Order: sequence, then structure tokens, then C-alpha cells
Amino acid sequence: MQPLPIKTTVVGSMPFPGWLEFASMNLDRFGPADIAEMIDDAVIAAVHDQVAAGLDVITDGEQTRLDFNLSFYGFIKGIVNDGTETRKYGPPAHDQRGKNSIIEPLTAPKGLGVVEEYKRLKRLAPEGQRLKMSIPGPYTLSGRLNPGGLYKDRWEVTEAILPLVRKEIEDLVALGVPEICVDEPSMSCYAYREDTQRFVDIFNRTVAPGVGKTRLSMHLCFGNYKGRSVGKKTIAPMLPDFLDMTVDELHSEMTVLNFTDVHLLERFAEKFDVAVGVIDVKSYYIETAEDVAERIRKVLPYVPAEKLAVAPDCGMSQTARWATKQKLKAMCDGAKLVRASL
Repeated sequence: MQPLPIKTTVVGSMPFPGWLEFASMNLDRFGPADIAEMIDDAVIAAVHDQVAAGLDVITDGEQTRLDFNLSFYGFIKGIVNDGTETRKYGPPAHDQRGKNSIIEPLTAPKGLGVVEEYKRLKRLAPEGQRLKMSIPGPYTLSGRLNPGGLYKDRWEVTEAILPLVRKEIEDLVALGVPEICVDEPSMSCYAYREDTQRFVDIFNRTVAPGVGKTRLSMHLCFGNYKGRSVGKKTIAPMLPDFLDMTVDELHSEMTVLNFTDVHLLERFAEKFDVAVGVIDVKSYYIETAEDVAERIRKVLPYVPAEKLAVAPDCGMSQTARWATKQKLKAMCDGAKLVRASL
């Protein structure tokens, strides 16, 4: 059960302040102390925006990650960028994202960086604030890696990354992280064509160190690179196999689906708490509290309030900060409206 009915949360990422984007492109002009201060300031800004919106559970906004998963390649030895983007100009799409090649067995001798992110968040967040950390899962992390001669295919690359993510989860649990969200959008994007039982096995082995020791959540979506989806937008192919995920809370996009699949959430709610996307991160229409309340009421026939969390459809990193602040405030206000009517 949720800590309170219709809990409000985010997936993980928040938009970068404009000054942080500028600074990240000019890091050679800053010293180590400047950069450390800048990182603290960015997390403080992300925390402020979430707390001001009224969120029940917050993250660090992933302010040290230039991309929700590609930044992790900087922590993994054995990877080189090979510059094989197929397009550099024209409308944004996933074929403009960089590829990387594997040149030696994958290792992460200093971890994946999430432990340090949590320590920083705990230091900077208001006392008593519920916190969670997000980390991409191994199948999603494998998506931009060319196997090279060391690994046969994406499945083998996934198996090589799995113990690295598993160890990071183990270290986070040892620190007492109250909630860990494992982002596996590639599993939802490709559930319609790949082996979903294999997805379940990969996920469950990855999160095993956290089972029963922290709140485990899983984020599924259909892609959000520059506000563009890439997967087949339906949760139907995930059923019934995804019901075997070892997880406390499963989050899925729903607004982008126009709630077409909302009835299928009932199956998930039989096994887990369910977090539902009620904010469209791919649109600059600013939802009102009443819009959000209406969306939540569409969910309640299938997910009871005590098992329900609401969140944006996906991370907010691709949404301008001014819009993000308004959307999150509307989401929290809409949840309060529905709670008051229960």
C-alpha cells in the first residue's frame, strides 16, 4: 500500500536550469570547487521546484546526468564513442542519438554514481521529505552499445551490465535508500516484439538485492527523446508476463495513451501498487488541477486510491522548466482535490 492515498511523485529527471546547460558546455572555464558548488546548486533548484509543487516523494532531478542513461557510460570501462549517428540534422528522432562501441569487458570499478547522488540529495533535501533514487536497468542501458567482438548481441551486453546495476542497488540499499526506481523503458517499448519472460528474468535478477529491503519501483514508457515516443504505445503486450516482476510499484505512461489502456491497470493492481502518468510531458498544454482530477477519476475504478500513485508520464528532462513547475503544481493540486472527495 502507498504511504498515503494517491501519492504524488516523479519518475526521476527534472529539467536543467539554463545556466547549468551553459556551464556543462563550458566546463573548462570552471575549477573543481566551482563545479562542486554548481552541482549542489542544481540539485537545490530541483528539490525546490518539487517541494514547491507539493510532491510527496522527490528525487535529485538527475541534475548530474546529461542524459537519463547515456551518462552512465562515463562510469563504465570498456566503452568508446564511435560517432555513428545516422543523422545530425532535421527533425529530432532517436536515430540522432550517439552510439558507442565496446572494446573490452564491461566493468564499473567506482560504481555507477547513484550512491554519490543519493548522499548529496539526502544532505540537501528538507528533513523528513520522502526521497527516491532512479537508475536505468541493464536492458535499457544496453540500447546504445554496439556489441563489437566481445559480445554476441544486445542480450549478452545486457547480461554484462546487469551485475553493475545490481551492485549499485545493493550499495544503495546498504545506505538505507527508502525507494529505488529502476527505469526500463526499453522493455515497454519492445514488449510487443521481444521475449517478455526474458525481460522479467533480467529485471528480477537485477533488483534482487533490494527485495524486502527497500521500496522497489519500475518505470515503463514508450520513449521520450526530445519529446518523441519510439515504442508501440500500448501496455497490452506486457501482460500477463510483467505481473511476475519483483516490484512494489509499477509506473506506466497513460496520458499519452489518452487512457485507452486504463482498464488493463486493474491487472497490475492485483499484484503491485500502481503509479499512473497523469501529466503529458510531451505537450506544452498546461494541465489544470481539474484536468488532473478528471484523469485520476478515470483510474480509480481499476486501481484503488490506497494503491495509487500519480506522476508525469515520463521524466521531465525534455520539458522546459517553466512548464514543468506549473504541470507538477497542477498534478499535486488535482490529487488533493480527489483525496478530499474520497
